[in-house]
Amino acid sequence: MHKFTLGIEEEFQILDHDTLTLRSHMSKIIDGGKVLLKERIKEEMHQSVVEMGTNVCENIQEARDEVSYLRQQVVDLAAKEGLLVAASGTHPFSQWSEQLITPNPRYDVLIAEMKDVARSNLIFGMHVHVGIPNREEGLQVMNVARYFLPHLYALSTNSPFWEGRETGFKSFRSKIFDKFPRTGIPPYFASVAEYDKFIEVLVKTNCIDNGKKIWWDIRLHPFYPTVEFRICDMMMTVDEVVCVAALMQCIIAKLSKLHRKNQSFRSYRRILINENKWRAARWGVEAKLIDFGKEEEVPFALLVQELLEFIDDVVDDLGCRTEVNYVYQILEQGSGADRQLKLYEDTRDFKEVVKYVVGQTTKGL
Repeated sequence: MHKFTLGIEEEFQILDHDTLTLRSHMSKIIDGGKVLLKERIKEEMHQSVVEMGTNVCENIQEARDEVSYLRQQVVDLAAKEGLLVAASGTHPFSQWSEQLITPNPRYDVLIAEMKDVARSNLIFGMHVHVGIPNREEGLQVMNVARYFLPHLYALSTNSPFWEGRETGFKSFRSKIFDKFPRTGIPPYFASVAEYDKFIEVLVKTNCIDNGKKIWWDIRLHPFYPTVEFRICDMMMTVDEVVCVAALMQCIIAKLSKLHRKNQSFRSYRRILINENKWRAARWGVEAKLIDFGKEEEVPFALLVQELLEFIDDVVDDLGCRTEVNYVYQILEQGSGADRQLKLYEDTRDFKEVVKYVVGQTTKGL
């Protein structure tokens, strides 16, 4: 059986210890971390963001160890500089206009092209790579996996606040990112040749310089043999991260299994999947999503149950039943957004929310 390896990238907020606002200070943390972590620690466009990426992991337990280790490292590196680290899709009250941009030719080009759309993109996500046998199979599997993106997204929702406002969304992060070109649910592609031709045209016409400038919610990675899920908010706890990554791994493994037996799961049009994505952003795990087969609204918890039944025959092969079953815990306690909102309702104090997120970031390490 193909291994369906995992790689997880997380974007962390770097905070001032006293004011709890974002601090444009990551260069010190990056410099300190490079010796030990090499390529696993990276700068991002805003200087208040640090990205940590695991090595290639053979299974979900290895991924958990890596994610836990990297979280501990970034927290320790920040503490040496008198700073804090938080895991959330947006900061509740910091202003994007006050954040410094990282000096880097790549970011200079992005800012020159996109202006305030790029400058205001002060958001934090989690990306998961799942190894695929080959690109052709990867593309066919990606086409079908698009249907499950809103399910995964709802579980990850963790950005209810923006610039000192309660937005009414469980994930406002995607609303900010929507301003970028080439984002959202990707279209259906009939073949890798069609996919590559699309990228070739964009490069030829100076829309992009390479395939990494395509920021869809799921993509065939331009350089690695992976399908990359990019839809999720940065999640608060390691348990949540590992649960959602395990679900992604199972979805790809199951669809790959069907593909090899010449069977399939129905592929739905992007405009329909977008309806569910919007609902997931607005209501998170409390959403009613649309079951397009039945053409009716269904409570999210029922769809999760269906998803678990769908992937059940690959879960034990991948050895991730405990991790996948954590989804019930998320349904019970709410996503990160639900917990942030509950605390804000009780305290009416954004700083208390940030303190809570900081505490949850290291939970279980």
